[in-house]
Amino acid sequence: MTEPSRTGLRRLIGSQDREILRLAVPAFFALVSEPLMLLADSAIVGHLGTPQLAALGIAGTILQTLVGICVFLAYGTTSAVARRIGAGDHRGALAQGIDGLWLALLLGVVLAIAGLLLSPVAIAAFDPSPDVADHAVIYLRISCFGIPSMLLLMAATGVLRGLQDTKTPMVVAISANLVNIGLNVLLVYGLDLDIAGSALGTALAQTAAGVALVVVVVRGARRDGAKLRPDRPGILASAQMGIPLIVRTLTLRMALILLTFVATALGTTSVAAHQVAFTLWSFLALALDAIAIAAQALTGRALGAGDVAGTRAITRRMMWWGLVSGFVGGLALWGLRDIYVSWFTTDPEVRQTLAAVLVVAALWQPVNGVVFVLDGVLIGAGDGPYLAVAGVIALVLYVPLALSVLWLDGGIVALWWAFGGFMLLRLLTLMTRERSDAWLVTGATR
Repeated sequence: MTEPSRTGLRRLIGSQDREILRLAVPAFFALVSEPLMLLADSAIVGHLGTPQLAALGIAGTILQTLVGICVFLAYGTTSAVARRIGAGDHRGALAQGIDGLWLALLLGVVLAIAGLLLSPVAIAAFDPSPDVADHAVIYLRISCFGIPSMLLLMAATGVLRGLQDTKTPMVVAISANLVNIGLNVLLVYGLDLDIAGSALGTALAQTAAGVALVVVVVRGARRDGAKLRPDRPGILASAQMGIPLIVRTLTLRMALILLTFVATALGTTSVAAHQVAFTLWSFLALALDAIAIAAQALTGRALGAGDVAGTRAITRRMMWWGLVSGFVGGLALWGLRDIYVSWFTTDPEVRQTLAAVLVVAALWQPVNGVVFVLDGVLIGAGDGPYLAVAGVIALVLYVPLALSVLWLDGGIVALWWAFGGFMLLRLLTLMTRERSDAWLVTGATR
């Protein structure tokens, strides 16, 4: 690119936009690496046989649920660290991050022990066949040894995001993906360890990633003279801050579980179309979530610096990015559906149903874009209690909306309209908060 072209591009993209993209683009690639790791595991295990693949699906669902509930370790840490960075307290920011790492380690050990002891019970709840259950228990128990590392990876990622660094987590995530593929192939096929090899390979790759990011954070803490020893008040404060975010996360997961439950009850064709549509919806959500991560970091920093006007300005700009990204994603989802629908199924009825569902999913994407951004803004502001209450309100109103589709036999398209209603409810609660001043609390701590 020539120098005049660079100058023109800089004029087109303002300083706020460049800062958003600086954080969001690496965050997107880091987020994409997570489902790619799951796809790689599925591809490798799938060649072992149907029982192993089914076992991976059950054990993976349990594992993702355990780890997913703890996402507050990344989100809450990002907000707390970014606030202190904005206030000019670099040492305090890293000390806050170290507290988050200790909390992640403690939670990881507790969940690992619980998983090891309760794996057979958890697998049995899905009522699989005996051979599937045996494989699933093996996979889950081995994977439990990697839970502490997974949570440390989350917390360390949150620290670096708070420090306005999303590139390092991206590099580590991509590297872990490559290591995971190599280890899985070696252990599953080279050493003939079957599904146990896949679990071990993934656990080792995630452990390496967790250690790598922890080392980066610890080095930064030592350089700035921040304490490394566990600090009980700091750990308890991090845990207390995470409780509202856990509630928020649970409301989202319950809404998605209900969506799948009703889709399943509507019949085989409906659930098949739903599964593909939801997979595509989830992929688009990664791009929107990347902007939300930038929102967490930038909002926390601005409020830590006491810059209310700047917070308002960057919020409005990120809302614009969310709206535009949602519109572009929805346009692609709608405009290209005749091309990619055939990739997922050869069943004419499923194709027709899926195409109709995707039109509805596409129409709601701009709403999703703004919702994701505002969610990130309020997380960055440390406004977890409001997010928890708003999540409960949206879920309570969504439940009868979704179930009415089942009661009235409305079909899968109607269900996706109802799910769009859930996102609209979230938009209304978040917009109401954004327009107030209650969340604009400044200072190094909330």
